[in-house]
Amino acid sequence: KPCPLCDEAKEVLEPYRRRFILQEVDITLPENSAWYDKYKYDIPVFHLNGKFLMKHRVDTQKFEDQLTKLELQSD
Repeated sequence: KPCPLCDEAKEVLEPYRRRFILQEVDITLPENSAWYDKYKYDIPVFHLNGKFLMKHRVDTQKFEDQLTKLELQSD
């Protein structure tokens, strides 16, 4: 379904697309009802490596810091 907030977030994340895999979750699908119950008023929500990172808008500094930290750990 249309999600302007999600679309905006994807645009902000576009320059980083080669550094991570974006997995989108449609919380309106029945199989994602746990996510819906948790985040229905807070979209979009961002997790990085399974851990909550941020919600509502992309904090590029926070995202960059955490992404770099993960990249350094994998070297």
